[in-house]
Amino acid sequence: METVRIGVLGAARIAPAALIEPARTVPGAEVVAVAARDLSRAEDFARRHGIRTAYRDYRALLDDQRIDAIYNPLPNGLHGRWTLAALEAGKHVLCEKPFTANAEEARTVAAAAKASGLVVMEAFHYRYHPLARRLRELILSGELGTLRHVETAMCFPLPVFSDIRYDYGLAGGALMDAGCYAVHLARLLGGEPEVISAVAKLRDPRVDRAMTAELRFPGGHTGTVRCSMWSRDVLRMSARVVGDRGELRVINPYAPQYGHRLSVRIGDHRRVERFSRRPTYAYQLSAFVAAVLDGVPPLTPPEDSIASMTVIDAIYRAAGLPLRQPS
Repeated sequence: METVRIGVLGAARIAPAALIEPARTVPGAEVVAVAARDLSRAEDFARRHGIRTAYRDYRALLDDQRIDAIYNPLPNGLHGRWTLAALEAGKHVLCEKPFTANAEEARTVAAAAKASGLVVMEAFHYRYHPLARRLRELILSGELGTLRHVETAMCFPLPVFSDIRYDYGLAGGALMDAGCYAVHLARLLGGEPEVISAVAKLRDPRVDRAMTAELRFPGGHTGTVRCSMWSRDVLRMSARVVGDRGELRVINPYAPQYGHRLSVRIGDHRRVERFSRRPTYAYQLSAFVAAVLDGVPPLTPPEDSIASMTVIDAIYRAAGLPLRQPS
């Protein structure tokens, strides 16, 4: 195999930016098919984006033996079910975040992925950008000294309350859609945390429109995760790490191609570092292709997804909300 032929499950709004456009520049990647529950929608999507084949349902796409891999951007509650179906069909999977509805389902998918020998990778695209790699390097270098506190935030406005991201039946909620980024980045910077407390602002009795969680890490440092899809904190995408020798602050670690700033202060000295404007999605797709064609281990394998979903479940419990369930 010299090219990974990818099929898309669903004519999702995220697919052009996350997969179709990067595939035009990433060697070894080709988007060859799309499926939707409505054939006319699939055909329209295929026509607009130059995709050769459109299917009237997801199962028909999975049955196509010419397809090597699946991109799964379906609603959160459907991620696990259709990733499992893709594995059963012998396809590699790039699955949008959050990986599953909860940690139990993540463990089920991870076990299936391991048994299959196929690549399954969660689409935390920011993790593949040089900025994320540099953040991790700074933490591991000890330049900041002993860590004291880690803060991460992912807040954006989504006032359309009919949006599926507010639908409990589809495993919606601010923590799932926005907060999964902040949780993942907190783990990257601070380690695997214990959830101490959490407070939610509610869209309805089961669905959060904003969430704040307090964490404690094994090294003794503390953490705060903030996320929202509708709150006074309209737009915040940032991280801050404080050590006993200095601190780092980063603006927009999740999509640095749209502008970012990393500043590091050690004592009285401050520096600013900047990074590539190549899209995070292109780095991610390159990593997926390398995993499929060359066996290069991805940075966001199912085991990593289990850890993130475990923290998300713990935050929901601490906030007094029910865990999300598969659809």
